[in-house]
Amino acid sequence: MKRNIVVLIVFLFTYQAQSQVLISLLFGDKLNSDKVEFGLEGGSNFSHIKSMQSSKMLPTFNLGLYFDVEIKKNWRLYTGVLVKSNLGTKDLTASDLSQLHAATYNASGIYSQKIDYFLVPLLAKYQFKNRIYLEAGPQAGLMTKAWVEFKSDSGGTSAKIKEKNTDQFTRIDFGLVGGLGYKLQKTHGMTIGVKYYYGLVDVYKDLPGNQNNSSVFIKLNIPIGAGKKNTPKTTEE
Repeated sequence: MKRNIVVLIVFLFTYQAQSQVLISLLFGDKLNSDKVEFGLEGGSNFSHIKSMQSSKMLPTFNLGLYFDVEIKKNWRLYTGVLVKSNLGTKDLTASDLSQLHAATYNASGIYSQKIDYFLVPLLAKYQFKNRIYLEAGPQAGLMTKAWVEFKSDSGGTSAKIKEKNTDQFTRIDFGLVGGLGYKLQKTHGMTIGVKYYYGLVDVYKDLPGNQNNSSVFIKLNIPIGAGKKNTPKTTEE
């Protein structure tokens, strides 16, 4: 896990350098404002689907873009989109697999339900003077695909099998988010944070009970091309 986190941070910094050039070409100074911060959000999340017999949380990585807009003193609006994000549940039981009509295999391994989403938060954010912030608000998700994944690594042989079950899911997810974090610099700069998502929508179309998503997100925000003050031009006489 530690190695994966290091790889993610290196990837984010590398991607930032490339994105800086692209964003500057597309938008110029439009994003360079004291009122707006734009950048990359990346990190890991640990998710679970309620009413599944399995209690194991699914660990995955996520990556996206964010806008942090100042509304008034200490109050900001946080939005954007996580374009690479999985929710789901790890270590499905035999009962879970039977409910999902999923195939099983004659080998030891782990079955997981994975769901790809575009996640869009719309959060009110309060920034304290000590650089700690609180945030809360709704979040919507657009499901793009889903599958049951079987992973086996035994007897010197590794296998990964995906069985799509996208048709079993509702397309739109919606819920509430609450979180807190810390800004590493007084002005525009990286922030670290944690947030919790509680879904209010049944993700499966036909299963009994409440099957809402829930997930804990650990995130790192890296600003790109925002918060730069325009320096006034001087003329020589």
